Amino acid sequence: MIFRQRHPEPPTDDRTPTEILKRIRKIQLRTSHRVDELLVGSWHSAFKGRGIEFEEVRPYQVGDDVRAIDWNVTARANAPFVKLFREERELAVMMLVDVSRSIDFGTQHQSKRDLAIEVAATLAMSAIKNNDRVGLTMFTDQIEKHVPPRKGSRHVLRLIRELLYHTPQGTRTDPVALLDHVNHTNHRRSVIFWLGDFAIQDPDRRVEKAMRVFGRKHDVVPVVLMDQREQTMPNVGLVRLCDNETGSETTIDTSSGRVRRHFEQLASRRSEQRDKLFARLKWKPLVVHTGEDISKPLHRYFDQR
Repeated sequence: MIFRQRHPEPPTDDRTPTEILKRIRKIQLRTSHRVDELLVGSWHSAFKGRGIEFEEVRPYQVGDDVRAIDWNVTARANAPFVKLFREERELAVMMLVDVSRSIDFGTQHQSKRDLAIEVAATLAMSAIKNNDRVGLTMFTDQIEKHVPPRKGSRHVLRLIRELLYHTPQGTRTDPVALLDHVNHTNHRRSVIFWLGDFAIQDPDRRVEKAMRVFGRKHDVVPVVLMDQREQTMPNVGLVRLCDNETGSETTIDTSSGRVRRHFEQLASRRSEQRDKLFARLKWKPLVVHTGEDISKPLHRYFDQR
């Protein structure tokens, strides 16, 4: 069982419209600078459109590739014509964001939920600046909110607002229901950014099978949200921990070296299982940590693609 530090319930949103706009604007400004400096060129190179499509024919010119000659038009016109194609760049980009209670955890002046919002906003603005369409699905053990892909900066602001102020109804995570929903709402191949902690319990590999089928249809980038305290436990005496998704509680004595080593071994085993799952699926994960500048891992990931 995975135990996490108890996290307080999110406060009821009683902010005024002006306060809401200020918070959205703050995220927009912070992510805009990152997109302008680092990501636009890398984004274009890392994520390809659906291919090329025919545009027109024109008379053959010296230097044209003879393989592009349209023989039907050439025969009718009694003069050589070539086909022209253009790259179909436009992408449909979907953000799948886990908003279950497990991502409320965070110890580095930032929760994993806040980290997810920052990463999703940066990716969405990169997509929009590249003239791609971007959409959002927030999920727990149910579909919490679905916003179809669209273009435009106003649309991105709407996505940021949804991420900031949506109150989840579910507490746990059901990846199979999520993937089934996305397959039914996205009929064309899309770039999928799946943001979550991927603490998936899958003894019968039912989830893995659904992920494998999903990966054949879409270009999937798992964005793994992590916090330092999920990997190591400091010596702070007796600590009461709560699993946010199930409500189960336990008390551990962190002054015991044996307890701390056992905690780290369990964390290492979970990370290893997750990495092996991604390797079997041939998905390359993007790992980000609370409290860190996300520019470097994003830039490094895009360059590697």
